[in-house]
Amino acid sequence: MELKGEAKLVRIFVGESDIIHHIPVYEKIVQEARKQHLAGATVFKGVMGFGGTSRIHTSKILRLSEDMPMIIEIVDEEEKIDKFLPLIHDIFDEANSGGLITIEKVDIIKYVVGNKKNP
Repeated sequence: MELKGEAKLVRIFVGESDIIHHIPVYEKIVQEARKQHLAGATVFKGVMGFGGTSRIHTSKILRLSEDMPMIIEIVDEEEKIDKFLPLIHDIFDEANSGGLITIEKVDIIKYVVGNKKNP
């Protein structure tokens, strides 16, 4: 599979402690992206942030938080991303969690699947 040209980037912000059926919401989103054969997903853990409640979450040792911000980024063709968005909404609803979903146009310069075997 090779992607090139205009695509969409969906960026999803959730809390580390957001859970759906005993698994983290960010993990469920990545699993669903894989099931939908999206090009890939990456999860980043934030070191500090706040959301709708304005409560600061930080990794500072004296204010250790167990609900750090998590960001999931997924890039793929517009049609595949558009088809995936309702699944993200369903996950948010089912988990009864807060969060933020953004989408933007991106230009893929190069995306080529390597020869590594995936378990």
